[in-house]
Amino acid sequence: MMKTEKLSFKEKVGYGFGDFASSIFWKIFSVYLLYYYTDVFGISAAVVGTMFLITRIWDTAFDPLVGIISDRTHTKWGKFRPFILWIALPFGLIGILTFSAPELSQSGKIIYAYCTYTLMMMIYSLINVPYASLMGVMTADIKERTALSSYRFVFAFAGSILVLGLAEPLVDYFGKVQNGLFDAQRGWQYTMIIFACIASVLFYFTFAWTRERILPVKSTDNSLRDDLRDLATNKPWFILLAAGIATLIFNSLRDGSAIFYFKYYFTNQNAVHIPFLNLHLNYSTLYLVLGQGANIIGVLLVKPVADRLGKKKTFASAMILAGILSLFFYSLDETQVAYIFILQCLISICAGAIFPLLWSMYGDIADYSEWKTGRRATGLIFSSSSMSQKLGWTMGGALTGWILAIYGFEANAIQTDSAKNGIRLMMSIIPAIGALISVIFIYFYSLTDAKMYAISEELEKRRNHH
Repeated sequence: MMKTEKLSFKEKVGYGFGDFASSIFWKIFSVYLLYYYTDVFGISAAVVGTMFLITRIWDTAFDPLVGIISDRTHTKWGKFRPFILWIALPFGLIGILTFSAPELSQSGKIIYAYCTYTLMMMIYSLINVPYASLMGVMTADIKERTALSSYRFVFAFAGSILVLGLAEPLVDYFGKVQNGLFDAQRGWQYTMIIFACIASVLFYFTFAWTRERILPVKSTDNSLRDDLRDLATNKPWFILLAAGIATLIFNSLRDGSAIFYFKYYFTNQNAVHIPFLNLHLNYSTLYLVLGQGANIIGVLLVKPVADRLGKKKTFASAMILAGILSLFFYSLDETQVAYIFILQCLISICAGAIFPLLWSMYGDIADYSEWKTGRRATGLIFSSSSMSQKLGWTMGGALTGWILAIYGFEANAIQTDSAKNGIRLMMSIIPAIGALISVIFIYFYSLTDAKMYAISEELEKRRNHH
């Protein structure tokens, strides 16, 4: 059974709400979590970097497991939507616990961080893998899929803007206690309660406003061995997985080091004062919010550009440009604020264009796999996108912690010239290497738009015969 009619505006918005909710947590983790652990909770950067990497060993295996389970789930709501309903509330609760800081010994803090962070990533997988997979069964039209992906990422970056615009002001507000004292731990916990409530409610609307339409050609369940063998022989999947990891390393390095860049490299923190709110906006807040706004521009541009050039060429062009611009970033110092912000805008436009392409291409890979094998494993294939996202983010986060340690970073202290240089490298040259590695991988990606049109037509004929 197959339906290829256009999706309604409401359904696209409902799908977008899901990534708005995910991005609230994703962005607060990628930008603030390392900073929270080092400067608020009091764990060393090297320990946090290692924790990010170790917890991924389990989580990397867990993502495909969620994909396998969701592929084999049968309910009146479909395969993937039920997970969004069931996991929405635990998602919010564990997020709050991750940013809660109980009074513990140093070893107790490390154990608490390991436990809550690992649990958070598992919960994230349980809701995000089915959410990502949902796009693969909402429509079979490859242009409609790119449009749906674009809606998704407009909302994703809107969620990021909400977080980046409000996180530091909310922490400042909730952290104020009597006698003019400041409790950063309380500020972060209360801020996360607000964000968690918003995320959980939005996930419910994603569940309520979307529908699953595509059923596989074969109605019988695939064996797990068949699914894994199909994946192991799917060359485009491996290529896109590697390109996705390199892209996320690029992004997570730039995001994770931004707070440190402005806190320790800039002597002046306050960029703008809003008198009637008595609120100071830091350079870091403006920089990160501008980046998310520019990401949205990239998302809006990607469909017309990809329709003209094809997804592969659009991906490669965007990452080449992002890599070159990142190299220029190293030459800037704190007196060149305008140039710093201009480069952030241009780099973020390029980066924003990548994510709708990646997720749309995973949908293409699911079609390619079904065309090649006669079996469909949407959840397993889309779980790889979540896996690459978290692997890239984790490797970027681990690198950030390790590089800070290598260059002699000490939290809440005046930094040496070596530490400042390390922070600058993480904003420029090191992520540029990640961007250019992703281009090398995508060069070998074989599923052009023309090939996908032919595959879609063939699958349509097969489905019509069943």
